[in-house]
Amino acid sequence: MTSTADGPGAVTATPAQGTSPPHNPAEGTVTKGIGASLAPVDAPAKAEGTFPYAADLWAEGLLWAAVLRSPHPHARIVSIDTAQAAALPGVHAVVTHEDVPGDAGHGRKVADQPAFARDLVRYYGEPVAAVAADHPDTARLAAAAIDVEYEPLEAVTDPEKSFEAEPLHPDGNLIRHIPLRFGDPDVTGDIVVEGLYRIGRQDPAPIGAEAGLAVPRPDGGVEIYTASTDPHTDRDLAAACFGLPPEQVKIVVTGVPGAMGDREDTGLQMPLGLLAMKTGSPVKIAATREESFLGHAHRHPTLLRYRHHADNEGRLVKVEAQILMDAGAYADTSADALAAAVSFAAGPYVVPHASVDGWAVRTNNPPSGHVRGEGAMQVCAAYEGQMDKLAAQLRIDPAELRMRNVMATGDLLPTGQTVTCPAPVAELLRAVREAPLPPLPKDSPARDWLLPGGPEGAGEPGAVRRGVGYALGMVHMLGAEGADEVSTATVKVNGPVATVMCAAVETGQGFATLARQIVQETLGIDEVHVASVDTDQPPAGAGAHSRHTWVSGGAVERAAKMVRSQLLQPLASKFGMTAELLSVADGKITSYDGVLSTTVAEALEGKELWATAQCRPHPTEPLDETGQGDAFVGMAFAAVRAVVDVDIELGSVRVVEMAVAQDVGRVLNPRQLRARIEAGVTQGVGAALTEHLRIARGVVRRPDFTGYALPTALDAPDIRIVKLIEEQDVVAPFGAKAASAVPVVVSPAAVASAVRAATGRPVNRLPIRPQAAVGG
Repeated sequence: MTSTADGPGAVTATPAQGTSPPHNPAEGTVTKGIGASLAPVDAPAKAEGTFPYAADLWAEGLLWAAVLRSPHPHARIVSIDTAQAAALPGVHAVVTHEDVPGDAGHGRKVADQPAFARDLVRYYGEPVAAVAADHPDTARLAAAAIDVEYEPLEAVTDPEKSFEAEPLHPDGNLIRHIPLRFGDPDVTGDIVVEGLYRIGRQDPAPIGAEAGLAVPRPDGGVEIYTASTDPHTDRDLAAACFGLPPEQVKIVVTGVPGAMGDREDTGLQMPLGLLAMKTGSPVKIAATREESFLGHAHRHPTLLRYRHHADNEGRLVKVEAQILMDAGAYADTSADALAAAVSFAAGPYVVPHASVDGWAVRTNNPPSGHVRGEGAMQVCAAYEGQMDKLAAQLRIDPAELRMRNVMATGDLLPTGQTVTCPAPVAELLRAVREAPLPPLPKDSPARDWLLPGGPEGAGEPGAVRRGVGYALGMVHMLGAEGADEVSTATVKVNGPVATVMCAAVETGQGFATLARQIVQETLGIDEVHVASVDTDQPPAGAGAHSRHTWVSGGAVERAAKMVRSQLLQPLASKFGMTAELLSVADGKITSYDGVLSTTVAEALEGKELWATAQCRPHPTEPLDETGQGDAFVGMAFAAVRAVVDVDIELGSVRVVEMAVAQDVGRVLNPRQLRARIEAGVTQGVGAALTEHLRIARGVVRRPDFTGYALPTALDAPDIRIVKLIEEQDVVAPFGAKAASAVPVVVSPAAVASAVRAATGRPVNRLPIRPQAAVGG
């Protein structure tokens, strides 16, 4: 792809999102279309390290950018002196808030964050200025040479203190409060258990750090090449910041090196565009690992207080909860995360009465935002901790207690919404409960890595205790509370080749592969290309909540069916029948009576067909003043059984096995589905044991992969997918459900449950600290 701009020259961007590889009959009985295990076409290039990402882009006359970030979590900006930085040889431009022509801020749901801090800095690492220079080292030196005088202010880093603190933002400290009331608030149970739970700040930690390239346009606008997951929203935010109409800003999506929410941050796009327009040259930035940790949003740290009421048989009577989410300095998607947390606060269990209060507040901590399973993951850890407490109090097997309370289709959420989608929660739990357990370790393990703590672990076999824990969880699919979920797709056929054009970004979730499968299934064409994404195409929305499988996949299917009608109608008319009497399969077109039989290639010869279609699910509604409303389009469920070995003297934990049963609706690509579940479980194990971005008085400590411990291949447990339930959701295209978020939600709770079983300790904090795993 080349830039439309003159002067700076051609920009090398990513190729089309994918082209169908020749199908391999040896791979299985289904070799193409829906149900086939098609491999992503870009998999070899990614494995070999040759796939082009934003960090690989280049343009003639390229300049390099660097961003100066605040060293304080809260301070007043007294003055900014850029003279020394601008005078350095090789420096072409320096920009601050004074160079921002537009008044709008940025933020995914609430645009309350300025491109550069103006009068105040509100978190450690907030952008204050940016530099463009002819070498990346020069740019960094120049950024460091900018003289900013700060007046440090008291930082509010405890969300509980945010309610009484002075306003940190013109919009105040309280972002949202949801008081959910369901049933009779005065009802009590025979058995009552209480708990206080804390969930840490998990980072998306993409292996590929953020990068981008901005190229000025001859019309005074700018093109930005970056790994956006919602290019049209990013374009609109950037245009408002630049003081330009949207048509003068173009976002071109490059290869996305992983996306679990962090790619929705627009913090780099603003300085890139401003510098490119000011210098008249292409400007590139490639974030360091530290800048990556400071620049994107994290999972909401959450404090949860719970009280569960049950009868003497263990059946839930009422759930009371208080949920406090730390949004950091800016709102971003915190209102949405809070809605999910409050709505799913009781989990996939039947609860006749509930009283839940949820708050999202601003602090001077780094911003929180959308990370896979937001809201649902935090409450799952808490309500499953409560279920373990109830089981211990009643002396009931923890799995049996859960079985007595599981939700099914037709039950009500505490929001009053009826669960109309398939909800086979009992079957999921039964599957993991009945799955064979892994063998116990020998008294003297032959391999040291079997001990918790790894090869160099100092533990003794006699101190190791095994624990088995269970967790059930749920997520919502698509947006919620009235979000207009719509996507547009175009399918073009020229002879034996089909092309799909849709602004749904391939982030690793497999949309490009799914789009090819849909066209193969519908049109019987083997060679299918998926075009690269930019904002010249109609919008398709963000890639969160598996929405592209549903909404964008549905748009591709509708467009492909329209092309199919264009293809079949002339043939049907020729033989005096309707198009519905013709079928397309294995590259052949046949009539119901066998009179007509031809190949798709012959029927398409010399023709060019195309169609554009939209998919828009049924509308939802916002939660009302008591937390009631049909806020969600659909839900997906999973059950996980965790088996852990814990050294009760050292507190080290080894996850031996994770058994997963999941409600998937319909398996569209078996290999891809398995990969998504395994990745989700591994991310959940990281949240349970190691992943926590440490903040001390608002300052991020050790923002690198030595201070932030991601699970490696050696830490990943055996993951057994014991059951996939294919009960199709009739309102979803293909009947499929979200695949990757729900194992992230459930796995941390399952690991915590297993550690409780091994140690007898309460384990009320994630990630689990060693001292919490020391038991008897």
